[in-house]
Amino acid sequence: MTELIRNVDSPDDITAAAAELRRILGTTSTTPNQILDVFEAWCSALGASDTADLPGVPFLRLWLRRNTLEPIITKELGVGALDGAWVEDGRTRLKAHPVGVVGHWPAGNIEIQPLLSMTCALLGGNTCLVRIPKELRHITSRLIDKLVESDRTSTVTCRIRLLTFDHARPDLQRAMAQSVDGAMIWGGEEAVSEIRSLPFPPWARLAVFGPRISVAAMDVMSWSDPANREALCRRIARDVWQFDQQACTSPQVLFLETKRGKSTGDFVQALRSAFEAENRAHPRESIEGALTSAICQARAAWLLQDETNSAVFPTAPDWTILVGHGSAIPQPTQGRTLTVLEVEDLYEALARLDGNVQTLGLAIADPEQEIAIASLAASHGIDRIVPLGRMHVFGPPWDGVDLIRIMVRMVRHLRPVE
Repeated sequence: MTELIRNVDSPDDITAAAAELRRILGTTSTTPNQILDVFEAWCSALGASDTADLPGVPFLRLWLRRNTLEPIITKELGVGALDGAWVEDGRTRLKAHPVGVVGHWPAGNIEIQPLLSMTCALLGGNTCLVRIPKELRHITSRLIDKLVESDRTSTVTCRIRLLTFDHARPDLQRAMAQSVDGAMIWGGEEAVSEIRSLPFPPWARLAVFGPRISVAAMDVMSWSDPANREALCRRIARDVWQFDQQACTSPQVLFLETKRGKSTGDFVQALRSAFEAENRAHPRESIEGALTSAICQARAAWLLQDETNSAVFPTAPDWTILVGHGSAIPQPTQGRTLTVLEVEDLYEALARLDGNVQTLGLAIADPEQEIAIASLAASHGIDRIVPLGRMHVFGPPWDGVDLIRIMVRMVRHLRPVE
């Protein structure tokens, strides 16, 4: 296990780790360009056969590339920020400075989330104190070992401390909160509420990414077009399979706009074929008993709820397609369980959405209609509107906010009139 991940058992351990990071902040500095050099090398190392196929690694590698991050840094921090330069704006100069020590509380259900969160703060010049959920320790260690291998000058590794401790230890949670200048908090309602209640310093900047769900929608021209049907179904399956449908970006419901006389039967069969193909390509390695039970109960409850409902699924709990009518979103089951809801009016269905929905995946044939639907979704609290197949692509804004600038102080220097 890499030395970068430490087991801690006392508040003093956390305080000491934060003190190390604060000392490094005071004695060393780094630019986004230097960080990007390390990230590029890390990206290449993750492509090795022992890590390339780990859950989430393809997305992590896409994020770490310079051609992904350079435009984001320039957009959020300004031209010249890549080299840590002041940005001229008339008599005013602006320069990005780190917030300081940034604490990260990732959720335990997304394998790469501790690292994604950490990279956002590092690009702002911060140091990072990251709590690694125990269920993610093994995979995090494997991915971090590739960073250690790539970062020969310790440009990045010296600026991070990865800690594991029992989430039920309030003394350790308090010590971590008291030690940071900023925090990036991810997870479910209970976890987020507990962490937000911790005694952070009054100046600490908090970025909270709480529990939300995502949905997809297709107009009748898209799903009924035989020429594009298979490709669209493959994209939906890909979005459902990633992160085992546990991410806030995972589609739980697919709204299908229907017209009188148009049967969705052929589309559902194409979707079934796409799910079967995805399952062959990425079979489930294991499944918890509780999830198996939830999937079986969801199947039975759906079929008993309404005689017009139908479902398609294999004998095993590998995947499930529930088909029905209406715009009410059922309680998500996850575990690759997609509810397909036929609606007569797509606008009416989407108008019922609220801020609990994070991402809307779309396949709309008419560009003008897509713009109208995107505007409607945005006005109802949805932060990301993307094509099907790209629901998980990580990039700012995320939950409506920038990912790098949120943990940066933009220092303003107003020069005197000459």
